[in-house]
Amino acid sequence: MPSPSVVPGLPILLNERRDLLRGKRVGLICNASTITPDFEHAADHFHGAQDFELVQLFGPEHGIRGDAQDMIVVDGGGVDSRTGLPVHSLYGQQESSLWPTEASLANLDVLVFDIQDVGARYYTYVYTMAHAMEVAGRVGLPVVVCDRPNPIGGTHVEGNIVEDRYRSFVGRFPLANRHGMTAGELAHFFRDTCGIACDVTVIKMRGWERGMAFGDTGLPWVQPSPNMPTYDTALVYPGMCFFEGTLLSEGRGQTRPFEVVGAPYIDGSLWASETTKELKAAGYTGFALRPLVFQPTFHKHAGQACGGIQLHVTDTEAFAPVMVATALLKTAWRLFPDDALWRTERYEYVEEPIAIDLLGGSAALRQEIESDVPLRDIQARWDEEVRPFLDQREQFLLY
Repeated sequence: MPSPSVVPGLPILLNERRDLLRGKRVGLICNASTITPDFEHAADHFHGAQDFELVQLFGPEHGIRGDAQDMIVVDGGGVDSRTGLPVHSLYGQQESSLWPTEASLANLDVLVFDIQDVGARYYTYVYTMAHAMEVAGRVGLPVVVCDRPNPIGGTHVEGNIVEDRYRSFVGRFPLANRHGMTAGELAHFFRDTCGIACDVTVIKMRGWERGMAFGDTGLPWVQPSPNMPTYDTALVYPGMCFFEGTLLSEGRGQTRPFEVVGAPYIDGSLWASETTKELKAAGYTGFALRPLVFQPTFHKHAGQACGGIQLHVTDTEAFAPVMVATALLKTAWRLFPDDALWRTERYEYVEEPIAIDLLGGSAALRQEIESDVPLRDIQARWDEEVRPFLDQREQFLLY
């Protein structure tokens, strides 16, 4: 097997910056994507080290081995079956569990974060990193962030910015829906613009370029969460995650989550045709919407035949995932008005505002969908809102 063209931060930490670990008691925030170049889970590798001691594991949403489904509480106080080490859950029953306790950091000399992000503001791992930095800063614990590629590239930014009253675990800080940054870049962004005082060292990658597709890196795709099975999923996720805020299935319970969406009352052919027409009239390309019928095995509409679409990306450079998903929501609201669209139950620890407003960063997107506002007008709002973020972002780019 040829060597990858990109070397992530983890092997560089272990081979070139081991001084940050040597002789120290180490905590590790990790999940299934936290692997060494020879596919060993970092927890197992750290546990076998002779020159430092791994003493504490921290599990984000989905757990340290990536087995828990979305919004399933990961029990705290557990023990990792492989290493026998204690696991502190950072996704428990209460919202307060999203932050490590000061006591959980008390016996550490350094805290390491290494998890694959997917480049969308709703993906929670970077907020787990930020929360850990926040508490570590209070207790004087240094944090090391091992950087990994943004799998959907580091050049494109799309969407709006989260308003203050809509901050949540799917939008804790003022990022665009598709932010075009790596976890390491975000660590500096959070520290310097979001009031997090922390001693953080970012272990930069070697060989990564901002315009790289994930396939160009030579790195294996290890699904960072149960419903992120492929790089294709990551490509569409910055927009298609909106469907978590609806009563339509976002494809959980079958093999192409987020690429496939629908519901029992949807006519997929009509939906695909009308949405494609609207997007292309507004100048958006790089996609194809294929009608289909699918049957989720669990989650929304489990066991029912759902009409819907599969979103195919035909040109990654032209594809605008947030706008394509917005258009799909607009046409669904227009074509199937008798069926309630918005999810209203508790979402990521929040009762109110509702999920679509949390994901949209404000009530504006929902109101635009309900009022059938033209796509280009929505785009104009985004462009205005995102301008300060674009200016800030430039000073934190490492590659």
